[in-house]
Amino acid sequence: MTTATTDSGKNLPHTLIIRRLMRLLRFRVWIQEHLQPTEWQVTLIWAAVAGFLGSLAAILFAVLTENIYDWFGNRRLGIVGSIQQLPWWGCLLVPAAGGALAGLVLTFGQRLTRKQSSTDYMEAIVIGTGRIPIRASLVKSVAALFSIGSGGSIGREGPMVQMAAVLASLVGRWRKFSPPQQRLLVACGASAGIASAYNAPIAGSFFVAEIILGTIAMESLGPLVISAVVATLTIRVITAAHVLYKVPAFQLNSPLEMIPYVALGLIVGALAPVFLVSLKHAEKFFVSLKLPLVLRLALGGLVVGAIAINVPEVCGNGYQVIVEILNGRLIWTAILGIFACKWLATMASFGSGAPGGVFTPSLFMGAGAGLLFGTAVHQVWPAAAENPQAFALVGMGAFLSAASHAPVMAVIMLFEMTLSYDIILPLMLCCVIAYFTAKGVQGSSLYSEVLKRKAAAVPDPTLGEARVADMMRPNPPIVAPNARFAEIARMFLNVRVNNLYVVDETGRFIGAVSLHDIKPYLGEPDLAELVIARDILRDDFPHVAPDQLLPEALAAFLGIQAERVPVVEKDGTLRGSLSKSDLLLALVERQKRPAQAA
Repeated sequence: MTTATTDSGKNLPHTLIIRRLMRLLRFRVWIQEHLQPTEWQVTLIWAAVAGFLGSLAAILFAVLTENIYDWFGNRRLGIVGSIQQLPWWGCLLVPAAGGALAGLVLTFGQRLTRKQSSTDYMEAIVIGTGRIPIRASLVKSVAALFSIGSGGSIGREGPMVQMAAVLASLVGRWRKFSPPQQRLLVACGASAGIASAYNAPIAGSFFVAEIILGTIAMESLGPLVISAVVATLTIRVITAAHVLYKVPAFQLNSPLEMIPYVALGLIVGALAPVFLVSLKHAEKFFVSLKLPLVLRLALGGLVVGAIAINVPEVCGNGYQVIVEILNGRLIWTAILGIFACKWLATMASFGSGAPGGVFTPSLFMGAGAGLLFGTAVHQVWPAAAENPQAFALVGMGAFLSAASHAPVMAVIMLFEMTLSYDIILPLMLCCVIAYFTAKGVQGSSLYSEVLKRKAAAVPDPTLGEARVADMMRPNPPIVAPNARFAEIARMFLNVRVNNLYVVDETGRFIGAVSLHDIKPYLGEPDLAELVIARDILRDDFPHVAPDQLLPEALAAFLGIQAERVPVVEKDGTLRGSLSKSDLLLALVERQKRPAQAA
């Protein structure tokens, strides 16, 4: 009798080995039919992992920033309260020193990252392969700690999103994801970062979908939502996070009260492009000084410090002042001065190159503009603006909508940050009007111009008229035509696939053996011993050619439940396999390309 050696070193009859393989295969088939997740379900699982890691990165950055507050103040007082306690020379020194330290980190960090490409997560998602350099991102984030922690008029959401995206990129590289999957996972990390920064999972999802991906197709939006939800739940469990802005109840007493909100949308829609242009001019001014990076960032911090001597509210991202505005604790004359000074301070921080974001400063500008407008309306028509703070809240969303060109995200974010449903009607109206007004004044948004410039400079060959060869995965699992049932069984047990490709000795594709094709033999061990791959293969299994366009390749998946199809040359040589999830993601990316190039 034929014998074989098991892993335990004992000689067992070949029939007994076959019977054991049968039991394992029956269990494998049951798992595949009832429990085995599809590639899309696996993508959702890794999106959840990216969300969890992204929330941890956001928490770590927030804690480190607060520790820097303790160097010159008290984290309980916040950045504004800490600056208020400093003498005039301290107000000058702290932001300038923070800028200088950020410049030193960036300068010395360049020596470690000379060979690394851009760290921008948006670039990695839109035109890159989804790979974000680790060292360069860490250097930029450490520099951001000093610029933000020392009172720079810049937001901390940028570094939070960056680090969340970096961790997602690492997971994708570890799992050896394809470029479309890698890009999607990095987008999930960015979604988690936004959701963690603002306790707003829906807005975090739509921020990435609307601004970066340019599509809300479920193939991409679904993983973004999973990542944002997991990140928000983690934040709430670890930090006991609450509603970001607690606001009093607002009420519309008459439809006529919507008229001033229309005017606010027009005003803010025209003001936001001016704000963005001023930031660009400030950047050009600081660059024209041709100062070393350390001195340039120190000068930006010095300008912020000089303004903070009399107006400490300009320091930080503006969160504390927004809370004061929404709760009516600041009079309009004070807001007018703070609004103008905050504008100048943001120009100084952004223009000097201080690493950080301008998302929250944009919310500040909207709140200030809305309160000033609401106060003016209240003086002329009290019944139409009974509570000017409502205009501040709507102004935040409208300014964000106009600056980002993402009105849906702006509406959702303001609702999530305040949970004030009473304001939803004027908020929606004002955001849409501000968006179209800003788009008419200036076509580019806070992010679009940078992405267009980078996309033009570094085109991605895997997008546009992409072909199957650009998306295929090499080295699929194969068996020979004369492979016996035991070999086929072991292959299915060792590799998580539902189809094995059968190739001859020259590498020519003959057909495929499906996991379901071997199911009838699982109860007949004696018959299975006689079966070889050629007996049970499907020679009509769909396949695609390497030079096929992606839309054409989609037809190969119609009528079958396979997650992958073989890629076969005209002469029959097997080149690789094409994943259905990779194909759909690539097609979604192609659909949003024309809108970005417009």
